[in-house]
Amino acid sequence: MSLYGSIVFIHIIAAVAGLGASFAMPVIMKNPSTASQAKFALDLNHKVELFAKVGSIALLLTGLILGILNTNLFTTGWYITSIIIYLAVQVVVAGIMPKKVKKMTEIIEAHKGEDIPESYQKVNKELAPYNSILHTAIVILVILMSFKPF
Repeated sequence: MSLYGSIVFIHIIAAVAGLGASFAMPVIMKNPSTASQAKFALDLNHKVELFAKVGSIALLLTGLILGILNTNLFTTGWYITSIIIYLAVQVVVAGIMPKKVKKMTEIIEAHKGEDIPESYQKVNKELAPYNSILHTAIVILVILMSFKPF
């Protein structure tokens, strides 16, 4: 396998690991019905988030390496658009969402009892539009990478 083919392979593995984790995280966070389950979900989410972070960084690095190895990519619309979408989504993924999850963790850690506090549920619901943005961006990125439409 060529160097370029090897980098493409790593890029695809990073996509499966990182993007798959990104789709799993809201499912994990949505289902707890007790405070103990919420604590477990937050802990599990934190562990799954590692796959999303490592995969995301690997995607960016391998994508840029592919561009360096094939400089024509920097002249294609789908490649440039993919990088712009990726960077734009990082504001949500690295900036907004972790703050909300941290707030949820603080709420549930301070809570006594097995019911889930309304404040926890409120913050969890606030994550929904950001998850939608993230998932929509992922689907668009996969379409761009797969079909290279422009």
